[in-house]
Amino acid sequence: MNMQVTPIPTNQALLEELFTHHLNRIYSGKCFLDKNLEHLISLASSKGLQLAIEEIGGDVKKQILRMQEIYQLIGKIPDKDECNPIKSIVKDEFCLDEQQTLAALNDLDLMLYVQVLEHVNITSYRMLIMIAKLLHYDEVTQLLKENFDESEDNDKLFMLIAKEYISE
Repeated sequence: MNMQVTPIPTNQALLEELFTHHLNRIYSGKCFLDKNLEHLISLASSKGLQLAIEEIGGDVKKQILRMQEIYQLIGKIPDKDECNPIKSIVKDEFCLDEQQTLAALNDLDLMLYVQVLEHVNITSYRMLIMIAKLLHYDEVTQLLKENFDESEDNDKLFMLIAKEYISE
């Protein structure tokens, strides 16, 4: 079986371009999410879910600040990235403005899509950390790990909340 394998880019300039490309995508998505958090909070029917979304909002703000620091460390400025997975998920997939017959249905939809966003973040940060290590961006790697850890914690928080809705 002859499988073609795409090699890891070893060219410094190519790695830097790849890193900046993905950093732009997640940064743009986080900024979009930050602007839309109040709306998501208003859709939640339970105080616990509202507080959890507020907590994510605080983490999003911290992550944006860390990414701004990363841009400074690597000597780049954020690019306006119109093709953004997080923006697309929030705009196209949430569909949360549709009136549900049960508040719990709306809340579970909200939890599902917030977790989808966190999984995109976790995967993006993981990839950025790998590239940052190849580039020997030690400070950047640490900042990305902090963002990664927050996204993982938020994912776990929403799993706990979902269990409150779906339990015996």
